[in-house]
Amino acid sequence: MQTVLQQISRLLERMTGLPEGLRDDLLRTLGLLLLVWLIRFFILKVALRRNLEPTQRYQWVRISLYVAVSFFILGCGLIWIQGIDPLLTYLGLLSAGLAIALQDLLKNLAGWLFIIIRRPFSLGDRVQIGNHAGDVIDIRIFQFTLLEVGNWVQADQSTGRMIHIPNSRVFTEAQSNYYQGFSYVWSELPVLVTFESDWKRAKRILREVAERHATHLSEAAARRVREASSHYMIFYNVLTPTVYTSVEASGVLLTMRYLTEPRRRRLVDEQMWESVLEEFGAEPNIDFAYPTQRFFNHSTEGKTTKSDPKP
Repeated sequence: MQTVLQQISRLLERMTGLPEGLRDDLLRTLGLLLLVWLIRFFILKVALRRNLEPTQRYQWVRISLYVAVSFFILGCGLIWIQGIDPLLTYLGLLSAGLAIALQDLLKNLAGWLFIIIRRPFSLGDRVQIGNHAGDVIDIRIFQFTLLEVGNWVQADQSTGRMIHIPNSRVFTEAQSNYYQGFSYVWSELPVLVTFESDWKRAKRILREVAERHATHLSEAAARRVREASSHYMIFYNVLTPTVYTSVEASGVLLTMRYLTEPRRRRLVDEQMWESVLEEFGAEPNIDFAYPTQRFFNHSTEGKTTKSDPKP
């Protein structure tokens, strides 16, 4: 092995004319790179043979890359810098220069450490950062990526766009996590009926529809609330579907409130609306309300004004 290295060293000397010490450092660096790459390759080959979830496979690939790069950088420092004093001087100058020239990158690196350690969100979570909402599909050292939902698409469905957000935004922007702690969201479906409708009967129908489509989530949600209460100040008195009554300009507003999974909100809304349309269609005393105009004629309504002749 040593003979092979000597032959490679002499070949580099003839080709490049580099001094012997520099040639040896270059060879050691290339050897270190090859060694780190081989170790990572065999570790991944063994780890990925197991039946892992996609998230676990992603984490193995990412973490092994970060560890390999860290060891390679450390090894390069030991190869190229001889003695502890020059090394400390080098690291001091390097850190000062990086702090000034790469402050934004360092903020992103600190944000990445915060995400990895504190875990405000994980891969697969649906989150909102500032004005951007989406599913977390990638977390890297300097940025994380969302598959956007909402925007011009209704009911929090995907737009198909990917949004790359710097990690430093976790320190400056408000963050909403749809799945952390309590993995359900409250959704509301407003139904407006005319004042002449039998609104009490309509309210009973809406309550039955809501219970039919959403009651099964109440027990699961109650368990999640109990689990989350050990980490967060979360408590709800009522988790079952309900219907609220209010009055609008065009009629009586009946609002169904129920729990749903974030990614199924539009599907559940569709199922509920179809049930409401079928149920109300069979009720002659219930009509949907919509904005209308009414023209008032005094003579037709039997009213008199000051200008009308007295009888």
